[in-house]
Amino acid sequence: MSQASLSTANVSLQVLPSVPPDDVYPVVDKVIEMIAASGVTYEVGPMETTMEGDLDTLLDLVKKAQELCIEAGAGSVMSIVKIHYKPKGVTIHEKVGKYRG
Repeated sequence: MSQASLSTANVSLQVLPSVPPDDVYPVVDKVIEMIAASGVTYEVGPMETTMEGDLDTLLDLVKKAQELCIEAGAGSVMSIVKIHYKPKGVTIHEKVGKYRG
């Protein structure tokens, strides 16, 4: 079997909380902390965080991210979500591994 399990997917999430400009990064940091605590494989990029794992788990994290932003004081939150799924699985490494030393 390959490195990816049959249900491994990649989901990239960018949250755009409606908060004062100085509060954006602290709210985004809370979302990243929640993702880190979940135990899924993830990479933080300058514009989004990409996660790797079971699609249902990742979509639950997307939902929790919305709720967390509201709990952190956002009046609303817009999110951009990208999903890469294929039956045999997909990993972050297969996309970017060749660019890393």
